[in-house]
Amino acid sequence: MAIFFWSTIPTAFKLSLGEMAVLPVLTLASLASTVILLIIILAERKEKLIKKCTGRELLNSAILGFINPFIYYLILLKAYQLLPAQVAQPLNMIWPIILVFLSIPILGQKIGIKSFIALFISFAGVYIISSQGKLFHPGQSNLTGVILATGSSVFWALYFILNVKDIRDEAVKLFLNFLSGSFYLICALIITGMWPESVSFKGIATSVYIGVFEMGVTFYFWLKALKLAHSTDKVSNLVYLAPFLSLIFVHFILHEPVYFTTPAGLLLIISGILIQTRKLRKV
Repeated sequence: MAIFFWSTIPTAFKLSLGEMAVLPVLTLASLASTVILLIIILAERKEKLIKKCTGRELLNSAILGFINPFIYYLILLKAYQLLPAQVAQPLNMIWPIILVFLSIPILGQKIGIKSFIALFISFAGVYIISSQGKLFHPGQSNLTGVILATGSSVFWALYFILNVKDIRDEAVKLFLNFLSGSFYLICALIITGMWPESVSFKGIATSVYIGVFEMGVTFYFWLKALKLAHSTDKVSNLVYLAPFLSLIFVHFILHEPVYFTTPAGLLLIISGILIQTRKLRKV
């Protein structure tokens, strides 16, 4: 279920951005995610865990909420606005490789030659996808969009590292992060005055869909799957089906022609990630 919903998100991004600007879309999505996460917390009777949060933990949530959803999704959605969905999504997938390199200054870890090989392979995939079907004629994609899509992975990797160091319940952490992020987004809307004068039902519905199934309940499904699985490694690797499944929705709903370079580049990016994760398991 998690992989299915995640595979629909690139299409939802493009549909919502066709109706509204990035900031209103993200604000509605973040608010929807906050509400659905609160419902999950109440259903599992974890509301007392929120009250037990210390001042330092609340400050941590405020910082994490600024990174994600505020900064991360503003950058990612802008990339989707500038690029075809089939290009923007896989370029964002290099974050596991970026995570390893960020762990050097943040966690003091050392990396070996395999990490550089994995990075090279993944960025070769980025180049191929960015060519949009014209492999030997680079520059087909919007350069700003490519930089934003790949750059967003830096913020997600940073968020991942900081979030892992927070030992609180996952649902509680996510709720407080998105509550903080929603506050920043509402403030940004007020300051910029970017809320549209008229909002279509399609724009609202797709934005809420993103909040529920990209940021909210789908993550809950994923955590449950990992807990129930006999081998988390096998389940975790299934997530790489999502970008391939998403091409079906992108093609038949958005009517984007699927370039042969998209699945080819995706295979290289995933290969680089798998090389890196195999190294990490040995360590």
